[in-house]
Amino acid sequence: MRAADAPRVETGEAIVLARGARWFVGVVAVLCVILVGSGSSGGPDSGRSRPVKPVRDVVPNRVMTWNLCNPCKESNVHRAAEIATFAPQVLGVQEACVRDVEAIRDHLENLHGLVYHVEFGMVLNKRSRCGGTPWNPGAFGQAILSAAPMTDHVSEEYPEGGSEDRGYMAVTTEIGGQDVRVFNTHLAQRRQESVRAGQAAVLATEIARYKRAVVVGDFNAVPDAPELSRIWALAVDTDPRCHPTRPAAGTCRATTDWQSKFDYVFLRGIAPGELRVHPSRYSDHHQLYADLDLA
Repeated sequence: MRAADAPRVETGEAIVLARGARWFVGVVAVLCVILVGSGSSGGPDSGRSRPVKPVRDVVPNRVMTWNLCNPCKESNVHRAAEIATFAPQVLGVQEACVRDVEAIRDHLENLHGLVYHVEFGMVLNKRSRCGGTPWNPGAFGQAILSAAPMTDHVSEEYPEGGSEDRGYMAVTTEIGGQDVRVFNTHLAQRRQESVRAGQAAVLATEIARYKRAVVVGDFNAVPDAPELSRIWALAVDTDPRCHPTRPAAGTCRATTDWQSKFDYVFLRGIAPGELRVHPSRYSDHHQLYADLDLA
C-alpha cells in the first residue's frame, strides 16, 4: 500500500480544532448577516429609533398655538403625543425651553413619524426655568415648528418686558401650499396692561408690513382688553364668535384652566376656517388650532 493510500487517522486534538474552526466560521457568518441587514435598512439614520406607528403627514392648512407652561415638569413624550394627535402644519409654542422643544421635535419624528423644522425666539437664559448650569443656563422663550422649511427668521425682544423679558419671533413658511408670514409672541403677564399695550403696538407695526400673516401666541389678555385694539385693527380671530365688540364671556372659547381666552390665532388677509380648543392635562393653557381657508 502506498503512503498516499493509507487511511488518515485524526488525533483527538485535531478533531477538537476542526470543530472549533467550524463554529467560529458559523458565528462570523451570522454576525455578517446581522450587520448587513441593519446597514441596508437604516442609512444615515440607522441609529435612530423608528416610528411605532405608520408615518402620517401633517394637516397642510392647520396652525396651532400652545403655551407649554414651563417650568411645569411635564413629560415631553406626552407633549409630543398630544401635538401629534392634531398634526399641525405650523405650531407656535410659548414658555418654551430649547431643550424641551428639541426633545419634542425628536419624539414627534421618532415616535409619530412627523418631521418638523424648528426656529427659536429665545428672550432670556434662566436656570430656574430651563435647567442647565449656572454658567450655561437653558434658553427660554418662543419657538415655531413647521413641516415646511422656514426663511427670513427674526427674533426680537420688546423694549419693555414687564416682570419678565418678553418678545416675538417671525418666519416665512408654507401653509396650505402658500407662503405666509407667521408671528409667535408672548405678552406681559396679567395686571401689566400698559406694558402689554406697548408690546402689542410694536407687534402691530410689524404685522402691518404684510398683506397675509398668521399671528399666534399667548397675549395674556381677554379679547375686549384695550391693549389688543391695535391687533384687532389689523387681523381677525379664527373664532368667528370672538370679537372685542362682544362680551368676552360666552362668545369666545376659553383657552386656559381659569376659563379665560388668552391664546389666539389671528389672521391677516386669510379667511378663518374650523377652530378647535383642546384642554390638556400637561399645561394650564389649552391647545388651540385652526384649519385655515387659503383658497
